[in-house]
Amino acid sequence: MELISVAAVAENGVIGKDGDIPWPNIPEDTQQYRERIADSAVIMGRVTFDAMRHNLPGSAQIVLSRSVTAFDAETAHHAAGVDDAVEVAESLDANRAYVIGGAGIYDLFQPVVDRMALSRVPGEYEGDSYFPNWDEDEWILLARTEYDGFTLEEWVRRSASA
Repeated sequence: MELISVAAVAENGVIGKDGDIPWPNIPEDTQQYRERIADSAVIMGRVTFDAMRHNLPGSAQIVLSRSVTAFDAETAHHAAGVDDAVEVAESLDANRAYVIGGAGIYDLFQPVVDRMALSRVPGEYEGDSYFPNWDEDEWILLARTEYDGFTLEEWVRRSASA
């Protein structure tokens, strides 16, 4: 099972403010993000799930929550933690799952993700949600692609590339 974090991150590490992104919408980033995760299982927290309920991403949503809750979406599944989320993804015959937030979920999964696809948004923004700090020495930058309004960086964990 390959775990991949996908996030848009400002220069100061901000990923959100009041449940939304603090910078103007970047359509090309939204498009590449949606295309990347379209046919895959995605792992997210309950708040992120609720915020995306009107347009759920991925083919299946694995929602981490302390309480077992029924979801009103057929494709949504509950998970109690990291190991449980991986087991749910594997039970769905997924060979990869994308970790898509929020901040607490990124933090929980950072020690175990194999890859990261980070949209680097220029500028610093006020926010209340941050992408977790990580040691670049543990990672290899595979690609950096410039787009209008952001730069996409694709990282692989050194231990995952061996």
